[in-house]
Amino acid sequence: MTAPKPQIPTKKLGLIVNPVAGMGGAVGLKGTDGKAILQQAIQLGAKPIAAQRAETFLSELAPAKDHLKLVVGAGQMGEEEAKKQGYSYTVVGEAKTETSPQDTQAIAKGILEAGVDLLVYCGGDGTTRDLEKIVDKKVPVLGVPTGVKMHSALFAVSPSAAARVTIIYLWQGLPLREAEVMDIDEQAFREGHLSAELYGYMLSPFEPHLIQGNKLESPMTQNELENQAAVAVYIIEEMKPYVTYIVGPGTTTRTVADLLDQKKTLLGVDLIVNKQIVAKDVNEKQILDAISGKKAQIIVTPIGGQGFIFGRGNQQISSRVIRQVGLENITVIATKSKLDRLKSLRVDTGDVELDCKFKRQGVTVTADYKTTVEMTIE
Repeated sequence: MTAPKPQIPTKKLGLIVNPVAGMGGAVGLKGTDGKAILQQAIQLGAKPIAAQRAETFLSELAPAKDHLKLVVGAGQMGEEEAKKQGYSYTVVGEAKTETSPQDTQAIAKGILEAGVDLLVYCGGDGTTRDLEKIVDKKVPVLGVPTGVKMHSALFAVSPSAAARVTIIYLWQGLPLREAEVMDIDEQAFREGHLSAELYGYMLSPFEPHLIQGNKLESPMTQNELENQAAVAVYIIEEMKPYVTYIVGPGTTTRTVADLLDQKKTLLGVDLIVNKQIVAKDVNEKQILDAISGKKAQIIVTPIGGQGFIFGRGNQQISSRVIRQVGLENITVIATKSKLDRLKSLRVDTGDVELDCKFKRQGVTVTADYKTTVEMTIE
């Protein structure tokens, strides 16, 4: 007699989508906190990305669909995506054409009252702060990375990674940790000043390969500064005339401009041609216009502590930009001390096919003068 198969328990999953999260990234606004900046993003041609990220998450979660009951925000705050992906769900709140932080908090409160095993949200640090005010440590929380400035430690490295963490946590178990809720002053960020502040903690499932850490600043030791300068000298020597160099944010990339006696924006994307900055703090459209029909290269550095070379803080260098430039024309630079803290690098462009290409081929990182290191993409 064949033994009966064990029953798979049904789990309840909360889902909140912040429909405006991440809209400031490609247009170079470094966030969309507040109505005025959101309107500016829309005027610059920003497109919503949260729905697509939510759908990717739910699509990757499909193997567990029959054993899940979703509790979702009304309308574009989760309901639309759950319906499109064919999930069984109940709705919290009222559907609105314009949503606010108060809507996020009201839906979070309703989801808590409904009782869920895990609350998943699609948003950035602003959304995380909104949730922390309601959720605290009442239920585990997991973020699907959707914003621009994701400093908090609750985010999976990608929507598909969030689905994997969800499945493992709900049916196999993962340890919970108190994860930092971090955010920055967006206005100061736009002016080139980075100041992150700790707002609290929420419980979150932890799987080190699938959950990003909070961002760490590179230590400014004498060795670090000399290493940055050596990398920059080599990059400058290799620069070709009449090629447009798309230079991402970071202190290591800024050193390249410093040695060219050019004033780079620390937290923005600048364009360099013939060793001079020709455009500062550009957005996706400006980059695409500038490189149309021309030779171009991308220079980026990993974000400290997280290892992302695309998809965190440099969304202006979008998948469209990367495809137009070509993977063979990307230069990654990092100091040896930064690489020592990273086992691999990461990408999260929102383009699954492109991310897979990166993962298949890995990247070569310039880590010193005429010194390179081969790194895998996780």
